[in-house]
Amino acid sequence: MKLQRLLFLFISLMVSGLAVGQTYNIVIKGGHVIDPKNNINAVMDVAVKDGKIAMVAKNIDAKEGRQVVDARGFYVTPGLIDMHVHVFQGTVLDHQYSNGPSSVTPDGFTFRSGVTTVVDAGCAGWRSFPDFKRNIIDRSQTRVLALLNIVGDGMRGGPAEQNLKDMEPVRTGEYAKKHSEDIVGIKLAHYSGHEWEPTDLTVEAGRIADMPVMIDFGGAEPPLPIEELFMKHLRPGDIFTHCFAQLGSGREYVVDPVAGKVKPFVWDAIKRGIIFDVGYGGISFAYSQGIPAIKSGLYPHVISTDLHIGSMNAAMKDLVTTMSKFLAMGMDLQSVIKATTSEPARVIKREELGNLSVGSDADIAILNLRKGKFGLFDYTGHKLESDQKLECEMTIRGGRIVYDLNGIANPVVLAGRR
Repeated sequence: MKLQRLLFLFISLMVSGLAVGQTYNIVIKGGHVIDPKNNINAVMDVAVKDGKIAMVAKNIDAKEGRQVVDARGFYVTPGLIDMHVHVFQGTVLDHQYSNGPSSVTPDGFTFRSGVTTVVDAGCAGWRSFPDFKRNIIDRSQTRVLALLNIVGDGMRGGPAEQNLKDMEPVRTGEYAKKHSEDIVGIKLAHYSGHEWEPTDLTVEAGRIADMPVMIDFGGAEPPLPIEELFMKHLRPGDIFTHCFAQLGSGREYVVDPVAGKVKPFVWDAIKRGIIFDVGYGGISFAYSQGIPAIKSGLYPHVISTDLHIGSMNAAMKDLVTTMSKFLAMGMDLQSVIKATTSEPARVIKREELGNLSVGSDADIAILNLRKGKFGLFDYTGHKLESDQKLECEMTIRGGRIVYDLNGIANPVVLAGRR
């Protein structure tokens, strides 16, 4: 045992000695950098120092890096932002997504998909948020931000989410404003009544907090008109999630299923500044909506997963699979990367994220656009055949390598936890 400790000490000193005089902690060599915010789309190197982006340039000397990452043939992007997830995982069985079993823990699903930041979409309300912060936000390596549910008890499911008396806009808005280091917006989810009051209460909370709101709209019979939602209730910058859902008769679609065309008022909503978020989920995306929308040029502002136990092993899988579907439908790679980096950062007013600007946090994804034969299907069983699919090779969070699929770093050192 003593000999093993001495050997470990010797190796540690050798590795430390190699770092003496070296400028950077990590140098990423030869990757194709796509950084939409900075209009970079070229083969370049990236240097990381002390947790920050130190340089993005051609031909950075590999000898200057303590670790060198061989990114040749891969795409190097800002760390991906998944703007719609459910990660308030807990053991209260009747609480569904709010400290309950339907949410997932973030670190097990983020880094292997290139995701460094997630936004929990309303699992916690003001009453349950302290538990969410203590149990999940403060314990995760992933950066976890949140939309605060307009319902004080959060996303408990059932009658709790239909309780208008627990939708308090002043208390919700003021709480969000007070905790704006973690909270970036307000969420309405799963309300199934045929009235506008929950939407208006949510928007009022957003106004008080000076934050966007996300509306998970639907469930009413007959459905409330989404044109009225876009033009009379939401504000510019507010978010319409599950934008390509086709969920039966309880929600109006953006694409007319008979004509196969985007409804004209949708273009007016986009001009007005309404944000379209994918929020893929278990059954909240269908090609019958997505394909005609993309073909007509209706690209979502944000591509997100709606990650939870009902979507992670279903058609959705993960963010890179979801991104691959939008490539297969006709979006270009630059637009897909923008919709998972700089654009969600802009939407949640955290524009310091989602880019590779010098001085920004070194959150980086290295992606492989694999060639082969892939079947990308939706929950209805419709399948697109594709000859390419995105896969995450490496994720760097705050300047530390937290995921390396094939050991492309030299030396191979991961920032793991016991």
